Amino acid sequence: MDKSVRINRKKNAIRVSKGERIFYIVNYFILTLLGITALYPFLITLANSLSGSRAILAGEVVLFPVDFSLEAYYQITTAAKIFDTMANTVYLTIIGTLLNMLVTIMCAYPLSKKYFPGKNLCVTILTITMFFGGGLIPTFILMKSLHLMDTYLCLWLLGLFSIYNMIILRTFFSGLPPELEESAKIDGANDIVVLIRIALPLSKAVLATLTLFYAVGWWNSYMSPLLYISSPDKAVLMLKLKQLLDQSQLAQNHPEEIGVVRPVIAPESFKAASIIVSTVPILCVYPFLQKYFVKGVMIGSIKG
Repeated sequence: MDKSVRINRKKNAIRVSKGERIFYIVNYFILTLLGITALYPFLITLANSLSGSRAILAGEVVLFPVDFSLEAYYQITTAAKIFDTMANTVYLTIIGTLLNMLVTIMCAYPLSKKYFPGKNLCVTILTITMFFGGGLIPTFILMKSLHLMDTYLCLWLLGLFSIYNMIILRTFFSGLPPELEESAKIDGANDIVVLIRIALPLSKAVLATLTLFYAVGWWNSYMSPLLYISSPDKAVLMLKLKQLLDQSQLAQNHPEEIGVVRPVIAPESFKAASIIVSTVPILCVYPFLQKYFVKGVMIGSIKG
């Protein structure tokens, strides 16, 4: 019985021509090469973070750690208030991403409807803001006059909206079949019900993609916290890592001035360890969104 099944499967199998085999081989080779190219910088960074200072300064680290050492990670994880700054960053990222998605959805959905009055004018005005801004100093003065300095609310307001992400989501909403909305409205649903019950469930791919974009932006934010956050208790992870890096460079160049007790590590090792520490949380989140990411990232290039 099994033998006959195998014979039938062989007969029904699609034959691949010689040209197609060559195409597949070349395609796999190119994709593998691109994958290695993308992975190589990360492996170099990881190797530098796990190598001793002597090997790094001597240029002996190529792809694998030399003189294996965890001193860089030890100094980062045992630094004062490092976990407090990480908790601040998590808080800033979660609330900021939720606000971003809420505002983006509320703007993109009505602008995707042809019957929305003033649609073209709104889109034109929003598009202009992608190319022209108020400037750094006027924005700083505005936040200070509103008494929002040294608050997370200041950061959330400044990063509340991305026109580019809104256009991506608007493009997707525009491509949804209008028959779905019409049938729902016949049953008595209003625009809010249509958005929550129909549009959002069908938009998981693009919503997951934009959520990842926003979350990575908040997690890696450095310039805005540097300008608007002054309290050490509200510092974020990137500011703390920059402070630790400056201390590491000072300890290497002038160890007698600060009286270092721990081993002095190369700044390159500390930089690499900082990159790994700041990247790992995002890498942990990405696998849960990966199945939506490939589809969602292409939506902005397709007009529905």
